Amino acid sequence: MNIDKTNSSSFIQSYQKMQVAPVAKTKPLQKEDELQISNEAKAMFEKNASVDVERQEKIQLLKAQVASGEYQVDAEKVADKVHQFWFDK
Repeated sequence: MNIDKTNSSSFIQSYQKMQVAPVAKTKPLQKEDELQISNEAKAMFEKNASVDVERQEKIQLLKAQVASGEYQVDAEKVADKVHQFWFDK
């Protein structure tokens, strides 16, 4: 039996020389966040903005009445609303 005693390290070195430098991995381009608001949503926002102004005026009027002592609570209305909430579902 004849065994070939070639230098195995020379094979490894020649293989390493043949290898091509690895290609640098590039990060995938990240898409920027984007916000799109529909026309219906814009209309709803505008509608709510006008309601908020009216609501703020009403709140200011109630605050002034409470501060001056003119605001009176109707106990009967409060009792009716509580009863409706708890029993008239």
